[in-house]
Amino acid sequence: MIEADFQLGTGQNRTPRIVVAMSGGVDSSVVAALAARSGAETIGVTLQLYDHGEAVGRAGSCCAGRDIRDARAVCDRLGIAHYVFDHESSFREQVIDDFADSYLAGRTPIPCVKCNMGPKFTDLFKMARDLGADALATGHYVQRVIGADGPELHRAVDPARDQSYFLFATTSAQLDFLRFPLGGLPKAAVREMAAEMGLGVAGKPDSQDICFVPDGDYASLVRKLRPQAAAVGEIVHLDGRVLGQHRGLVNYTVGQRRGLEIGGLTEPLYVVRLDPATKRVLVGPRAALAVAAARIEAMNWLGGDHRGALTAKVRSMAKPVAARLEGDRVVFDAPEYGVAPGQAAVFYAGERVLGGGWIAETEAALLAA
Repeated sequence: MIEADFQLGTGQNRTPRIVVAMSGGVDSSVVAALAARSGAETIGVTLQLYDHGEAVGRAGSCCAGRDIRDARAVCDRLGIAHYVFDHESSFREQVIDDFADSYLAGRTPIPCVKCNMGPKFTDLFKMARDLGADALATGHYVQRVIGADGPELHRAVDPARDQSYFLFATTSAQLDFLRFPLGGLPKAAVREMAAEMGLGVAGKPDSQDICFVPDGDYASLVRKLRPQAAAVGEIVHLDGRVLGQHRGLVNYTVGQRRGLEIGGLTEPLYVVRLDPATKRVLVGPRAALAVAAARIEAMNWLGGDHRGALTAKVRSMAKPVAARLEGDRVVFDAPEYGVAPGQAAVFYAGERVLGGGWIAETEAALLAA
């Protein structure tokens, strides 16, 4: 059985206390078990973040209905305290409303980052402090590495599970308090540990969709929250030709090819830009998606005085590519595709996360040339 190092230091004259953020899934459940096995006083905390009809009974989501019951059952088995706090209104304001408003503004949001920035790493952080915890542990697949100048955020050992892209907004103060004991493990090993410990969630499937969109139909949710998102408009080629009519900007994202419903063309077309002011969807050839640079806003920097080479990751599933920072701009060594306003640009030096920010606007490689 693997023993986790929660990096709590030595010399304490009392039993350390660890608060574990528990979503009801296998990862956070194993973290709670590892914390309890370490001898620390362990408290499981779950934030109830939403309750949207069928979501409360749906497997593979988090922070609602069945998942809260699963978290409680794990805590009962481990013999640790479990508390549930209702943060549904906060979650709606900080995550769901922002999600809907981003689509109205022609951006492609990342609600998981907003959730980490808000309810999980702000509200839960305060709760853990109020409970007198020495650390807040989560089931995220990233590593906290002690460097020469203090804790650093690093990619997970298992690249298929690495979640560092979604945690770029973690501040240095939060990193001092956070612990990520699963960052050095593959997911298969975590499931094996859950089974060995007799945790009922050992075989529970991972969440695949946005947690507050039970059926994966995010466009319907946005239209329900913001009816104006269904306003129709023109599909326009970059050369100025009006090619057809779209069914609302919410149905389109930068880089999309399928679903344009434009016939009679000899070349495939992609969504290049969304213009909420004119309600237009701008389309063009794949070459028009190439981006030379992007302006970044709300940068969170964890890299200290790093001035060397770095790589940038502009989508959660993308590979980091060579780039450089010039003020508030990231300039790519080679044209990058799939760069969309509303997504994040996260910067790395090897395995270390240097920081990141939100993509505000892009500079087309064709125009730059």
